[in-house]
Amino acid sequence: MQYAAVSALSHEGLVRAQNEDSMVVGPWATCATVTQTPQTMYFPVSEPLVIAVADGLGGHPAGETASTLVAQELARSGADMTDAEAVAAVLARCNETVHTEGARDPERTGMGTTVAGLVVYDGSLLVFNVGDSRVYEVSDAGLTQLSVDDNPPLRPGQTHSSVLTQTLGGHHSHHAIEPHVSSASWRSDGRFLVCTDGLSDLVDADTIAALLREHRGAKGTYELWRAAIDAGGVDNITVIMVELASRDDA
Repeated sequence: MQYAAVSALSHEGLVRAQNEDSMVVGPWATCATVTQTPQTMYFPVSEPLVIAVADGLGGHPAGETASTLVAQELARSGADMTDAEAVAAVLARCNETVHTEGARDPERTGMGTTVAGLVVYDGSLLVFNVGDSRVYEVSDAGLTQLSVDDNPPLRPGQTHSSVLTQTLGGHHSHHAIEPHVSSASWRSDGRFLVCTDGLSDLVDADTIAALLREHRGAKGTYELWRAAIDAGGVDNITVIMVELASRDDA
């Protein structure tokens, strides 16, 4: 049996009036809430374990509603996400749910969200995303981004973009999405970071890697949040650290 230790934190930052981020850890969805004290949970991986963030689109109506709908659907559907095809099918269902709910209420027209996360199996992993929330593998060598940003190509000198080429929901003229789903290596000391761009746009990869070389688990999660706050905290910040272990290590 394999285990996952999951430390998570979600916060509105210093500028936004509310938190439009949501997150999923196994069967639990935490939606549009605020905590700056990381919570750590331990899971035996006997069935698919979904760990994800959803970042409601800022500047659009009801971003927190869109991220909540996606987080709740992922939490309900985790046990069904048994392979890459099933993961893509659940993401397509999330996308249609957000579009459908947005069409029912004029005040929610165009609401949307990004999503990024991991599905942890007993001995294997899948990474998925739509939008620009990110999944990284953490190692002594630094960070390796496993997700694929849905942004236009960056101009010279540009480090990030607020333009998204696909989201769940949103103002896109067609509803179809092409989610990014890929496999990742499972190892008993594996570490992964799942986060919204409230972290990755403000804190560069070298700084993130340095903090995670020094700190693990809940402490590492807190220090990443603190770095984003110190950098201005201009967006909502959601950080999830995932640490894998075998039975002998847990």
